[in-house]
Amino acid sequence: MTTERASSGTPQTVTEPLRTHLRELKMSYVLEHFESLIQEAGAQHWPHVDYLARLIEGEAHRREDRSIQRRVALARFPVLKTLDSFDWAWPQKINRPQIQNLFRLRFIEDKANLIFIANVGLGKSHLSIALGHTACLRGYSVLFTTAVDIINSLSAAQTHGNLKRELHKYLQPRLLVVDELGYLPIDKHGADLLSRSSANATSMPP
Repeated sequence: MTTERASSGTPQTVTEPLRTHLRELKMSYVLEHFESLIQEAGAQHWPHVDYLARLIEGEAHRREDRSIQRRVALARFPVLKTLDSFDWAWPQKINRPQIQNLFRLRFIEDKANLIFIANVGLGKSHLSIALGHTACLRGYSVLFTTAVDIINSLSAAQTHGNLKRELHKYLQPRLLVVDELGYLPIDKHGADLLSRSSANATSMPP
């Protein structure tokens, strides 16, 4: 009597239940690589713990990549920008060490606000998006929006009696990035709604 074997030489009666468990546990990396790594482990005489460590390390990296992708998607950046792509030659007067220090994100842990002040077209939005993207990479939840969008959504929610729920959308992320602050005049009611939503916000006035 013969036993059908998987491509790696492992009995099929062993791999199929294992595959089922890995699918149920959503361990996609281990599911895809455990057989190929068996061959590599055998050829290089890895200890069992090294074989297991390689699989778990790959699974952890994949899950972290997916978490980052999910945080970036939820942040709703209009485009993706990074600090590496920022043109330090324009504007000519900019405190580069100070900007780079902000990307350590200490202000988030300190629950402090950060404001970029400059004329139009000098890179405030680029830096704010890059800062938000860096926060996503470091595990923080982020939401990018504009001041007008906040005021409009909160005003509509207040009219329909849903202000508390709508405020939660802006207060829940660890970092709220508010763009285009000061582009349009804001009345006292709008300013009050904006201030209620913008705790720990990164804002970019013109």
